[in-house]
Amino acid sequence: MNTGKASAIIAAGTMVSRLLGFAKMVLLAIAIGQSSSEAAEAFGMANQLPNNVYALVAGGVMSAVLVPQIVKASRGSDGGESYVSKIVTLGGTVFLLLTVVATILAPLLVDIYAVSAGADGRGFSPEQMALAVALAYWCMPQILFYAIYTLLGEIYNARSQFGPYTWAPVANNLVSIAGLAVFILLFGNDQVNRSVDVWDWDRVTLLGLVTTGGVAVQALVLVLFFRKTGLKFRLDFGWRGVGLGATGKAALWLFGIVIIGQIKGIVQSRVASLGEGANIATMQNSWYIFSLPHSIIAVSIAIAFFTRMSHHAAQTNLPGIRQDLSSALRSVGMLTTISALVLAVIAVPFSRILEGGFDPTLAMPYTIWAFLLCLVAFSAEYVLQRVFFALGDTRTAFVYSCFGMFVTFSLLWWASTLPAVWVIAGTALAVSIANLISCAVWLVLVRRRIGPFGFKLIGLRHIQYLAYGLVAAAGGFGVVLALGGYGAGGFGTVNIPGAVITCVAAGIVMGAIYFGLLFITRNPDFRATVDIVVARFRRGRTAPESVEPV
Repeated sequence: MNTGKASAIIAAGTMVSRLLGFAKMVLLAIAIGQSSSEAAEAFGMANQLPNNVYALVAGGVMSAVLVPQIVKASRGSDGGESYVSKIVTLGGTVFLLLTVVATILAPLLVDIYAVSAGADGRGFSPEQMALAVALAYWCMPQILFYAIYTLLGEIYNARSQFGPYTWAPVANNLVSIAGLAVFILLFGNDQVNRSVDVWDWDRVTLLGLVTTGGVAVQALVLVLFFRKTGLKFRLDFGWRGVGLGATGKAALWLFGIVIIGQIKGIVQSRVASLGEGANIATMQNSWYIFSLPHSIIAVSIAIAFFTRMSHHAAQTNLPGIRQDLSSALRSVGMLTTISALVLAVIAVPFSRILEGGFDPTLAMPYTIWAFLLCLVAFSAEYVLQRVFFALGDTRTAFVYSCFGMFVTFSLLWWASTLPAVWVIAGTALAVSIANLISCAVWLVLVRRRIGPFGFKLIGLRHIQYLAYGLVAAAGGFGVVLALGGYGAGGFGTVNIPGAVITCVAAGIVMGAIYFGLLFITRNPDFRATVDIVVARFRRGRTAPESVEPV
């Protein structure tokens, strides 16, 4: 499968999944609220615990190790089948034990991640802590299901079967949407459920089943379609003799990255639990909105290019890696630039969709804007790291993570000193600044490792994207302003339908201006992207390869 077609399949599945995920997020806000909701804050904390592990795993820990190793193992006489059976058995065993231990330790983990309210009232109340623990018991099994999904998903990716892995989250979201609809029918909306006083075993059980059940279905989809990989799986506890030593060596450094990531996650969570008004749920939903373009664009492109870079690395083909990297960075930059500006322009009416009125709506846009400062750099860093992972070098990522941890800690300490109403926005800004610094360092590291990869061309194209994006942003701002999307009582903020219409109208205008300018100026990256999309729907035609970087 060519890279363009693979990216199109991944992007389409991710887009559908993210749209359904947004619908799920809206229903959850309707059910338990968001900003200033005690229940939403407790649920956000509980559901964050298994998600922290998954975010680290999906962010590269497994893929960085498994994809290159599976590609190498596929050259064996059995096509890598023995290796896959052993690694899935090993991973499943480890994560099953981890899930059991984490579930037992749920009260301790909640206590570690959240700050209990002190004399100043900042932090989780005892009732919130109790609710968070009760929900955490239901959420912790997600660790095992996320692990199965990721383990099998990386096998699909290494075998260039991108469809099931990309579309499985759709099933997750559909289950969750149906479950949340039942929850609302049975227990009412956030006006009733935002207080922890009404939460008994029935609400906790149903919300826990809905959340974890969706993740279980997501993993089950990959189990049912595993035959598409062309491999057969059998339990194999003989973990020697198929190159697991090389995997273990790479995983050792990545395990260190996991530990560092968890420490940063704990500190960030404790700082965020000090916020008032905007809370952990606000920050999580703002991050979800921020990550929409990253997931649909950067991850889709990076996954497809990462498999190809792994093949080039196995052949010691550095020019091929440089070409892949330059192409990926330009494509990602072109699409994430306009995405960041669109989200910035519509942040206020967009937030109104999740909040009950204009005043609480203002708590979310500041957090979104703070995150958006690093969107382009965050996505670029994701691509840059894949170069080292394709080359089997995880030690460099660990060494940098040690440095990055202290940078993040310093910025989070600053955020913790802010007034309570600004803690969440400050935490988001701290994360953005840390990511901007991190991206700059990775650019230097990658150039030193593989040589010049066309940075001048990449930089010029990004300047062009920003210039066109600002013109489009001016048009979008005018639309939102005309529709009353920035003030109380305006059409764009008075209710949810008005907010949706305002967001869609501004997005269409901005997209037309931005891509119209790219078309008029005959931007090569835009033309290549259009050709990829067209080729996806024309059977028998191959998507064009990117030109050599200069």
